[in-house]
Amino acid sequence: MGLLDGQRAVVTGGASGIGRATARRMAEEGATVAVVDLNADGASEVAKEIGGSAHVADVTDPEGLKNAIDDAASAMGAITILFNNAGVGSVSRLHEWAPEEWDRLVAVNLKGVYLGFRAAVPHMLASGGGSIVSTASISGTRPAAGEAPYAAAKAGVAALTASAALEYGPDIRVNSVSPGMILTALTEPWLESLPHEKERFERTTPLGRIGEPADIADVVVFLCSDMARFVTGQNIVVDGGLTLHGSGVDGLFEQLFTRKQD
Repeated sequence: MGLLDGQRAVVTGGASGIGRATARRMAEEGATVAVVDLNADGASEVAKEIGGSAHVADVTDPEGLKNAIDDAASAMGAITILFNNAGVGSVSRLHEWAPEEWDRLVAVNLKGVYLGFRAAVPHMLASGGGSIVSTASISGTRPAAGEAPYAAAKAGVAALTASAALEYGPDIRVNSVSPGMILTALTEPWLESLPHEKERFERTTPLGRIGEPADIADVVVFLCSDMARFVTGQNIVVDGGLTLHGSGVDGLFEQLFTRKQD
């Protein structure tokens, strides 16, 4: 018997990284999963792997995302789990952010979470409730230089989580996860540009390694399962202890910025 037997889950940003790993784990634990992503081919590939459905949407498009989640609810017969996971990142000094890029980061990382709630909550309430988990970040709990809009948006996700838990309990439990340094398409370019940093992350993480998407997926599955039945309104940091030493990405921006100046 799986932890999520009979559950119907929507995963945004499900075509790669943490979203892909979580969609797989949810399916392994018995859930039917709808994969939502801008990447149509990637979403279809994951959906085929797990026997789910694929839906193409931009999480910043209110009606586009609503239509995709409506279609997912129709395909599965209900929605009982939502994993708001889609996200993007970039770095710059605060006064040098192009307003358009600032808006893009906040729109995907924060507004996209709100729009996920907007689209999925009516279906979840009609189904009798469920669980919502959103991807925040250690950048929202221990920000570093160079990531102001990303950090602000991710801090906003944690605050939105708390507000939503108050609004929707006891029917819907609402939590967020804050990944540390996880090897994904978002972080690989940094580690490739600064290969010596891999050793530093391993050395300064008490558990001795860089995280993998599966490390986050397992925590999300736990939060969506009945094992977490008395957990709501929480932001769970999953970083191997990295931020016990300070910001998870301390010093990276300075090195990248210096390289750009050379």
